[in-house]
Amino acid sequence: MPQGGIDTGSIVSMTDSHATPDASRTDQGSSGAVHRLSVLLYSNDIATRDAVRLAVGRRPARDVEVTTWLECATAAAVIEAVETGDFDLIILDGETSPAGGLGLCRQLKNEIFSCPPVLVLTGRPQDGWLAAWSQADLAVPHPLDPFAVAGAVAELGRTAGASNATRV
Repeated sequence: MPQGGIDTGSIVSMTDSHATPDASRTDQGSSGAVHRLSVLLYSNDIATRDAVRLAVGRRPARDVEVTTWLECATAAAVIEAVETGDFDLIILDGETSPAGGLGLCRQLKNEIFSCPPVLVLTGRPQDGWLAAWSQADLAVPHPLDPFAVAGAVAELGRTAGASNATRV
């Protein structure tokens, strides 16, 4: 027994040589850079906006951090915000009325120079073709799966926030 009287048995520290290949790759992160995002969220339903913000949280992934949110309930507010603001990611609810997020996505992609990546929330999984028509970068169907929403934001955030990445 060790001097303190506690026998640790066969417990040893896990190192990269003991870890699985996936675990060691995950632990190393993506070169230590944190992608900081400014996100615009559009839905006329406050419950949907709350669900998205709750699903994404402050850090949807280790290397992605959402620093600011701007919530919009009308299409006019979204267009004005995108034209005057600097956003890294746009999330549009396809179920919003009268101007749905899918049509608005297509309009933004066709009219805004260097439009940020867009995540659309579709009404159902079978609406993937509508998301493709809208030129969205990714789509997540209703009912919203928090893991899918956070994963999509993290994936788009890594590419969109590349210029905003800072070393930690």
